[in-house]
Amino acid sequence: MGLKPLHDRVIVQRKEEEDRTAGGIYIPDSAKEKPQNGIIIAAGPECKTVQDGDIILFAKYAGSEFSMDGDELVIMREDDILGVFA
Repeated sequence: MGLKPLHDRVIVQRKEEEDRTAGGIYIPDSAKEKPQNGIIIAAGPECKTVQDGDIILFAKYAGSEFSMDGDELVIMREDDILGVFA
């Protein structure tokens, strides 16, 4: 990755949303919401509770979105992370 987060910031790649429900009904793109979980691609040097590769849950409007190398990423503070999946 060509971007290194500073301080307590993390770079997150959102997990892909499912295209259909458990019952088999397809969800159109217009009805989908952005997922609130993702994987940490890079963590800043002052991050104490998370590290690269952790799968996290974060606040709905947390961070700033940007694209890099064709990937949609989010950069946010460690404080915006609500939990880490075990």
